[in-house]
Amino acid sequence: MNKHTVIQTGFDAGSTIWDVVEGIDLTGTRAIVTGASSGIGIETARALVAVGAEVTLAVRDPVAGERTAVELQAATGGALRVGLLDLADLASVDAFLAAWDGPLHLLINNAGVMRIPTLELVERGWERQFAINHIGHFALTVGLHDALKAGAQDGREARVVSLSSRGHLRSPMVFEDPFFTARPYDGAVAYGQSKTANSLFAVEAHRRWSSEGITANAVHPGAIFDTNLSRHMTPEELDRVWGGIRERQAAAGGPGIKTREQGAATSVLVATSPLLDGIGGRYFEDCNEARQLPPEFPAETTVSGVAGYALNPENAARLWDLTESLIG
Repeated sequence: MNKHTVIQTGFDAGSTIWDVVEGIDLTGTRAIVTGASSGIGIETARALVAVGAEVTLAVRDPVAGERTAVELQAATGGALRVGLLDLADLASVDAFLAAWDGPLHLLINNAGVMRIPTLELVERGWERQFAINHIGHFALTVGLHDALKAGAQDGREARVVSLSSRGHLRSPMVFEDPFFTARPYDGAVAYGQSKTANSLFAVEAHRRWSSEGITANAVHPGAIFDTNLSRHMTPEELDRVWGGIRERQAAAGGPGIKTREQGAATSVLVATSPLLDGIGGRYFEDCNEARQLPPEFPAETTVSGVAGYALNPENAARLWDLTESLIG
């Protein structure tokens, strides 16, 4: 990471969406939250609409999206829309983009899948986790570039928030074999690679677009029990994973398992806080910028921090070029 002042906000792992939006006014702000019909996506949308934003819920299941919109509208009185978006299907991404009109100020790339147990290929032979978590979001964000540029007018900036994960510590980008065609498939490793990609995307998007008033950062929401992200894991795997998280956190004195309102707080803060004006290409967790880990770190026992390979500008540029070539 280039030398810079590390952002410390005064919030922490226990802060909630309501803590971080106190005093924030998003009147006139247009936002998109992907995966906004479940988990922390709902809470992210809830916080944004509660302080005045017009929020589009970009969801794969329109029934769940409409149900969420009704619930949030009743709770907040805010303005919500629902858009169909299947990130595994570039035709769906294109249709969403075609339906979007006007400026965009906040894009929270929240949707994701985790630890699919067996190798699944989508679209053009892409591994499903990498396709949904990275390629689909890449196509969406690049397709919304002009809308974001239009949103960054009159002294405002537009922000992109890319949800990564502590899981990125399990794998760098394996450029020679991103889709596990020549190596044994491992769901946790595949997830880790896709989360590294999410961080690298923020690095390169910020480098390319910051001069246009568009910033991009990556966030790790933390360990949140009450979400659908772990739906592909067996009860035994979940017990093992949650037990390991509790042990690591207890040993390191780190944060515990979060509520959904705590888990969404870092995304909301990075999207809205004036403390991040002009800041981009960084990785945040527990509502603060994460420390960069040394080159050799024990992924199994590390509680917090970001791997250098997930912020490396050469990796980020290479991934951007690779993804453009994949999408064609």
